[in-house]
Amino acid sequence: MAEVIRMPLLSDTMTEGKIAEWHKKVGDFVQSDDVLADVETDKATMEVMPFVSGTILYIGVEKGKAAKVNEIIAIVGKAGEDYTALLDQPTVTAAQTESKTAPANSTTPAATNTAPAVIPAGVTVIRMPLLSDTMTEGKIVVWNKQVGDVVKSDDVLADVETDKATMEVMGYAEGTLLHIGVPAGSAAKINEIIAIVGKPGTDIQGILQAESAVPSTSNTTANTVPTDNTTTSTPSTADVSTNNNDSRVKISPLARKIAQDKGIDLNQLAGSGDGGRIVKRDIDNFTPQASKTQTSAANVTAAIPALGTESYTDTPLTQMRKIIASRLAESKFTAPHFYLKISVAMDKAMDARKEINAMGGTKISFNDFIIKACAMALRKHPDVNSSWMGDFIRTNHHINIGSAIAVAEGLIVPVIRFADQLSLSQIATTASGLYDKARNKKIQPNEFTGNTFTISNLGMMGIEEFTAIINPPDSCILAVGNIIPTPIVENGNVVVRQMLKLTLSCDHRVVDGAVGAQFLQTLKTYLENPVTMLA
Repeated sequence: MAEVIRMPLLSDTMTEGKIAEWHKKVGDFVQSDDVLADVETDKATMEVMPFVSGTILYIGVEKGKAAKVNEIIAIVGKAGEDYTALLDQPTVTAAQTESKTAPANSTTPAATNTAPAVIPAGVTVIRMPLLSDTMTEGKIVVWNKQVGDVVKSDDVLADVETDKATMEVMGYAEGTLLHIGVPAGSAAKINEIIAIVGKPGTDIQGILQAESAVPSTSNTTANTVPTDNTTTSTPSTADVSTNNNDSRVKISPLARKIAQDKGIDLNQLAGSGDGGRIVKRDIDNFTPQASKTQTSAANVTAAIPALGTESYTDTPLTQMRKIIASRLAESKFTAPHFYLKISVAMDKAMDARKEINAMGGTKISFNDFIIKACAMALRKHPDVNSSWMGDFIRTNHHINIGSAIAVAEGLIVPVIRFADQLSLSQIATTASGLYDKARNKKIQPNEFTGNTFTISNLGMMGIEEFTAIINPPDSCILAVGNIIPTPIVENGNVVVRQMLKLTLSCDHRVVDGAVGAQFLQTLKTYLENPVTMLA
């Protein structure tokens, strides 16, 4: 399905953006992290990424022309796809955008729902942006600037941990950092002031007093998610001065993220970039010093308490864990779950996988087989590919399968879009890429949203069978266990088969028992006869 790319809100005073350069043209294939265009705002010239992969079907604004905030600038989809209906969608004005919510990875302007306050000339208020569809607050992991520092429009002010990933926040303003509203390690609600940038000595007390005088409306903001794909720019190679304990290290954001993921002490690194800047190749070529190698707290064995002594450890909740608790509790206690179980003989699937992988190329996993089989079964049983919408049921015509994976902070569900239209090798490549992004906190919002059916696989951990909680807005989730050699009776004889146990959790408001059972029967047929999936 084609995705609309709109002019993002890139500064607090921006009402329109001028296309300085198109880096792609109609007919080009783009990846989600490609730079689509350079957009000139009233603050700076920034890069815009599509955050979706596909073919550019339409460009709505010529180079050198301006587009209003939220106006369609491009459409990305499948080659030859009809996108004309998308052009008839109404454009939300900049003022309407301000009263609703900020696009992902962008800075929310001074909110219209706060008390009247005169913002001095040259002052920019930086608010907590909406960085994912389920985000209600963001935790400041680290401030890359301190009060008194001079900042540029493309400087990364802070790293913010959401329920999905850790992302960079830019101020899109130039001046001196006058105020930090949320200390590192603390969380801020959506649209809450996190920083103020302006001229040195500017009185900002009026802004802060006006903010504190009005009740927070962050819940309204967080629940208002743009239905269209609104992109923003995130330069990937900007220099950032990073506080690392008692030193300041010049390092690119990408290198810093990789170093943090690997637990590398930045003080041990020597930069090979311009002016001694640390870049990705420095991280890749780094050999840690044994005496200074850092060990993460997660890997430190807890001290054994003295005999007869009670002790415990309190671990603060991550943003991801908070949202998991909230959404799954809501799902479990709102949707009437029921469960259907079936056993599948995987002997032929195992043989097929072995032969396919022996041919070389993309390696196929059993989970890829299950994704493909589910996608084809959903095409035959569209009622399972549906969502409860309160006063109506939405039957989705597209099939986007979420594949849940565990990460250090909890659980995330990358989405394989249009899975029924992909081959096994395409599913394997797409899924593998999404899993890597999720584990490295590189996954983008459009890559973990939009699921219509979800698979949770614990078979690789030796779990024989389990039940899973439905992942909204889906009406079903499939729990996949381990493949185990099991003696069964066939034609009066006992034989050993490689058996897989599947459990389908269903929302009874949408899916009845017979519908779920028929889906599982079709799924079983595909898995036990994998050649039918290749026809």
